[in-house]
Amino acid sequence: MILVADASALIALATCDSLMLLEEIFGNVFVPDAVYAEVTELDKPQSTRLRSYLQGKVREVDMKNFVYLDAFADVGETQAMLLYKELDADYLLIDDQRGRKVAKINNIKTIGSMGVLLQAKRAGLIPCVAPLLEKIAASPVFMSESLISIVLELANELPRRD
Repeated sequence: MILVADASALIALATCDSLMLLEEIFGNVFVPDAVYAEVTELDKPQSTRLRSYLQGKVREVDMKNFVYLDAFADVGETQAMLLYKELDADYLLIDDQRGRKVAKINNIKTIGSMGVLLQAKRAGLIPCVAPLLEKIAASPVFMSESLISIVLELANELPRRD
């Protein structure tokens, strides 16, 4: 399988030390050069870890192709969708809700960082998601309380109410 990744989901997975799950679940992981440039800026969280992880995974994108966009798409997101189409990828890793809607318009299958964690648990690659969610929640990466609750419920890790 082939996974193309956007920036925010990569940062979230790096924050909870879970980048290695991407290859274990999907096999081949690629990013467009704009996403690489974005996540490896020195002031970005996890830039050093991502610079190392993404070695050999960066691809140039043929900007002559097209995808449907909205007025808010950034260059990394745009290139990620174009690369998905170029590589005939299986999934686009993207957390941004608006970006996921744009991907859907382009018939691009998406998965978010929380979906990766849930898939990893179902596959027995990790024992539970709660400690990983705690790491993300304690970082500058935004994750709503409602999303955390939904993920914990899907993972069967909600605290018991006795």
